[in-house]
Amino acid sequence: MRNITETLMKPLEKFRKDHLGVVRAERKKYEKETEKYYSSLEKLLNMSARKKEPQLQEADIQVDGMRQHFQEESLDYVSKLQEIQERKKFECVEPMLAFFQTVFTFYHQGFELANDFDHYKRALQINIQNTRNRFEGTRSEVNELMKRIREAPQEYRQTTPISCEGYLYVQEKRPPPFGSSWVKRYCTFVKEQKILHMVTFDHRSGGKIGETESVTLKSCLRKTTDVLDRRFCLDLDITDRPGTVLTVQALSEDDHKFWMQAMGGKEPIGHYLGRTYSKERGIDAQLDELGLDFVKKSISAIETRGINDQGLYRVVGVSSRVQKLLSLMIDEKSNEVDLSASEDWDVKTITSTLKLYLRSLPEPLMTYGLYKEFISLAKGGSPETRIQAVHCLVHNLPEKNRLVLGLLMKHLAKVAAHSKQNLMTEANLGVVFGPTLMRPQEETVAAIMDLKFQNIVVEILIEQNEKIFADAPESGPLSPDAPVFSAPTRLSKKQSRQNRPLAVYNPQALDIQNVSLAVGDSSNLATDETSMGSNESVSSQSSSASASETPTERSDHPPPKTSFSPGSHSRAIAALLSTPGTSGENQSSATSDKEKPDENVTSRKAKAVYPCEAEHDSELSFQVGAIFNAVTQSREPGWLEGELEGKRGLIPENYVEFL
Repeated sequence: MRNITETLMKPLEKFRKDHLGVVRAERKKYEKETEKYYSSLEKLLNMSARKKEPQLQEADIQVDGMRQHFQEESLDYVSKLQEIQERKKFECVEPMLAFFQTVFTFYHQGFELANDFDHYKRALQINIQNTRNRFEGTRSEVNELMKRIREAPQEYRQTTPISCEGYLYVQEKRPPPFGSSWVKRYCTFVKEQKILHMVTFDHRSGGKIGETESVTLKSCLRKTTDVLDRRFCLDLDITDRPGTVLTVQALSEDDHKFWMQAMGGKEPIGHYLGRTYSKERGIDAQLDELGLDFVKKSISAIETRGINDQGLYRVVGVSSRVQKLLSLMIDEKSNEVDLSASEDWDVKTITSTLKLYLRSLPEPLMTYGLYKEFISLAKGGSPETRIQAVHCLVHNLPEKNRLVLGLLMKHLAKVAAHSKQNLMTEANLGVVFGPTLMRPQEETVAAIMDLKFQNIVVEILIEQNEKIFADAPESGPLSPDAPVFSAPTRLSKKQSRQNRPLAVYNPQALDIQNVSLAVGDSSNLATDETSMGSNESVSSQSSSASASETPTERSDHPPPKTSFSPGSHSRAIAALLSTPGTSGENQSSATSDKEKPDENVTSRKAKAVYPCEAEHDSELSFQVGAIFNAVTQSREPGWLEGELEGKRGLIPENYVEFL
């Protein structure tokens, strides 16, 4: 009995007290933190969106801190469970082995029996040692994994190229007068089939999993707080139930963006980056005589009082004062406000008011109709052809729009001339005014990707304002005999990532070497949110990086595929942006039918003639010679959609040739 107590009972009792007791304590802590976190989360999600922004931010920060603490407690609890599961395999079995060994040694009568069981004993010893070694080997890996998850939990989120997972609160509507309720569900979205699987899960019920409900998604639309007084909501149009809209709520702003991107969500029409200022703020901004007079007064006051102020147009004013000033200036009594001498209105308030006025116009200054043409010309062509194309498009704007735009660009050129003092170069001003002067009628993911091209167009307008706004273009739409600007001949054979035919505007590169092709890439873009929730993007240090490209004797660019007609202005712009295949060779004539891709063919094969490295998740990376299947036209100008190695994405149109 003494041997039984010493070799078997005491080790097992010690294991129970030392290890199982710790796990029980961890479980209590985990359950307590779980209840605390989900209670605070539900309180946050039930919070009205009409509360003040500081209160909402404070609540978000508080819940985020509790979320991090909850994650740490969860990881500790899971680690303890894993440890106790592995430890019991040798802590419980090893005392039994020691007890049997003692019995076999003490009792000579059991010698024969011990021999019979010797091979079992040896196998058990080997298994125990292997289990111990595996435990020791994986323990450091588990701790390292815990550390990485704590540092970057979003990187370990359950998401794959074909599906994504996470919690959503689903609105369950009931017959009147019972209203509706919000039920937490664990959702898995299969991107390829657009199927959303929803499993009801309640931590209060001991982790019981309910039935799985599956629906097929038709479209996803962000739900505004004007319609529903809850944040982070999405409206899902369901194919299985025609006319039925399923409303779900994400857990945070980041989670909301995650589900929007996964489901291909769109913004409500008429909203840009989630806000329509003129409606939400009650601002009746119009491009009339009062508006024109306000623009002139603002420009005069800024140039007189603060053209050398650092961060001009980047540093924003107080929201309430900005709205008050705009209300005064667009009112009939605007003559009573003297901006050039009044000390009541500082420069940053005036600049913010001017930007707010331009954002609040019913239609952006550069119009919805010409938005796609401006973006298209910014994506390709040489600097000279872009300038000429912008020149043509600007003179297609309505007279009032062109007049205000000319005043603004002349003013911004003066601001840029003082960039050594105010640090606002043409590139920085382009970042500030790009989203203000240009915006699509409906926001999509592709429209967000076009932000940098908006900045390029505005940068061209600032740098070339004297040429563009001085007079109308010398000639109208190009005829078939009109000359086409060719890209300068390139000398070196060095190829790099900058060899992409799509160039970003940067005319300074031409001053360095007349035979180089300017290529740039807008970088260091930051988003500058005003206290009123404006979506102005600005970077105090953003710039256009240029690099000279010098390819081989033969041209690295595909030949132009555009044919011209005397009456087509759009085709004239396209001709300006095309690049000939061989220097000195006239290729602006119409190509034969064999050379044109058949637009009626929905799926073709294509071959890569240039290497490309993807700059976005929606693009494909490939090398020269890659074969693409199921190639179709994309909604994005200058891009195709194709499949490579089982993955489908966007391909630059002038990087491939059809087979």
